[in-house]
Parts: sequence; C-alpha cells; structure tokens
Amino acid sequence: MDLKMLVATHKKVDIPSISCYYPVQVGTALNDTIPDYLRDDTGENISTENPYYSELTGVYWAFKNLHADYVGLAHYRRYFANSWWSSMKKHPTTKDYLSESKAKQLLQSVDIILPTKRRYFIESVYDHYAHTLYEEDLLATEKIIEQLCPAYSAEFQQLKVRRSAHMFNMFVMSDQKFKEYCTWIFPILKELLEVRGTAFDRFHQRYPGRISEILMDVWINTNNYDYVEQPLIFIGGRHLAERAYELLKSKVTGEKYSDSFY
Repeated sequence: MDLKMLVATHKKVDIPSISCYYPVQVGTALNDTIPDYLRDDTGENISTENPYYSELTGVYWAFKNLHADYVGLAHYRRYFANSWWSSMKKHPTTKDYLSESKAKQLLQSVDIILPTKRRYFIESVYDHYAHTLYEEDLLATEKIIEQLCPAYSAEFQQLKVRRSAHMFNMFVMSDQKFKEYCTWIFPILKELLEVRGTAFDRFHQRYPGRISEILMDVWINTNNYDYVEQPLIFIGGRHLAERAYELLKSKVTGEKYSDSFY
C-alpha cells in the first residue's frame, strides 16, 4: 500500500523525516519555486487560485496529478500525531508524527483518518462561522448544494445544530475516496467563488478554503463513511487564549475575525 502524506506549505520549512511525507508548495504559480518540493503548478492545476483556496490548490493538484493508493494532507504547522501524548509535546521528534505503519494499521478498519473534532461549546458550527466570518458564504453554499447535489442538503442543515466539526482540511484516505471527495467538493467551491466573487481583503478572500473545512463532515456523514480521529501536533503553539477572546468578542460585538490564530 503506497501512502503519500502531503504537507502543504507556502515556504521552506522543516518537514518530518518520514518516508511517506512530501512537502508540496501551494500557490507556486504566484511565488518563487522552492527547490525539491512538489509544486501545485504542474500538470492540471489551479495554483493561481491559491489566495482563495489556500491549501486546497495542493489538494486539487494531487487530485489531478498524484498517483498513490492512499493520500493524506497535513500542514507545515499542523500534523497528525501518533498518540495523544505525542500531541502534547512542545518539541516533537520524528516518532511523534503519524507514521506510515500506524496510518496503514488504522486504515485497515476505517475509511478515513481525521483530526480530533473541534468543539464549539457556545454555538453551532454554522453560527460560529456566521459570527466570526460572513454568513453570506454559508447562504450561498446552501443554495449551491441544493442545486448541484441535493442529497447533501439535509446534512448541511445539521451544521446549524451540530457543535463540533473536523477542521483544517486534514485527512488520510484511499485514492478512490479521495477522488470521490474532490469530484464533489471542487464544483461546489468553484460555483461559490463565482457567486461570492473576489472583492475581499487578503484574510477574508480565503472563504472557499474555510467553507471546505466544514463541508468535509457533510460529505462523510451523508455517505456514512467510517473514520478514526487522531490528535494533532501544532507547530508554534495553538494560541487558545487569544482565539477564545476573539470568539467572545465577535459574539458580543459582531466584529469579524481579521487574522488567523495559527
């Protein structure tokens, strides 16, 4: 079983020395090329759309150009951990990152490996997005799903009551399911970008990438796919206090997020 764990990055970083980990430069078409990294501007690609799709330009490149039995996605600041204890370390070593053998072992009994759910204790997934970003993104997505793939509409409605979600666009799954997921998600995001446009500042123009995060569970739950959760290693810390403060401020004042916490 051939596993390729892509590590999305826009700059040169230290990548864990694990044979199945491959750094992929996202937005390569808009930047200087990083030597020895995979690039998202080769073959069929949407590299120039990186300001909107974020790490998903790397996912699209893999969808169209990568060959592997199993495909995964991590980020240069976020990785799957081998264990809960590994995820708690400030200075993880190679053995703390999800290994190829551990991933293969997990995938023998489930369809997908996902990050541990993020929980929103005071509001739903839908409300959290609407309060901190723009509800118009959600309303447009809701209509697009109704038009393009109505079988997923019921699960989209669950975002309005569910208070947890698998975030960050991180996963490990078979190539078959990976292609199935990409075939589903990218037409939705393309239509969303056409409907909502690009007249946003640098932070808020990444809304297609953010919407895709909350659509992952819509796809998984509608298809009744089994999954296992793995904790994450956050390089550089999680800034939980700052995120909690900004969340409460946005809920009380209506002020939108203006920057990332990672």
